[in-house]
Amino acid sequence: MKWQWKLGNFAGIDVFVHATFLLIVGWYGWTYWQETGTLAGALEGVAFILLLFLAVTLHEYGHALTARKFGIKTRDITLYPIGGVARLERMPDQPIQELWVALAGPAVNVVIAAVLFGWLAFSNALVPLGQLTLSTGSFIERLMIVNISLVLFNLIPAFPMDGG
Repeated sequence: MKWQWKLGNFAGIDVFVHATFLLIVGWYGWTYWQETGTLAGALEGVAFILLLFLAVTLHEYGHALTARKFGIKTRDITLYPIGGVARLERMPDQPIQELWVALAGPAVNVVIAAVLFGWLAFSNALVPLGQLTLSTGSFIERLMIVNISLVLFNLIPAFPMDGG
């Protein structure tokens, strides 16, 4: 068994999910169910982690599609419980191209966070940024915080992060 399943092929790139990804989906569902005691709470937890990993998938597509602009193909994208990996066939030849490919993933998360921020602002649901938390914020606020966190985390100058 390869321990991964193909989710599909989008923009000519196969997307896989590792079997252990199911553990984090189950854990989120269980944790939210424990907090709320309701099926609706458990489903919210599952929805949250799935949307988080949609953001991770889009992040990886940022890398892959930017690499494609420089003539570099992507073998596939695989989602793991700790994140995603876009397997490029090779690294860019020029440092500036490598920089663009590295920054493209976090840039996607900046756009997602900005869209969510706009949604909150235009719906009059925006609270001061200092009051936002992952445990007490609304669903949209938490997704925004997670996308901002993905940007910051991926810019850490250490391998295997995008900043490394």
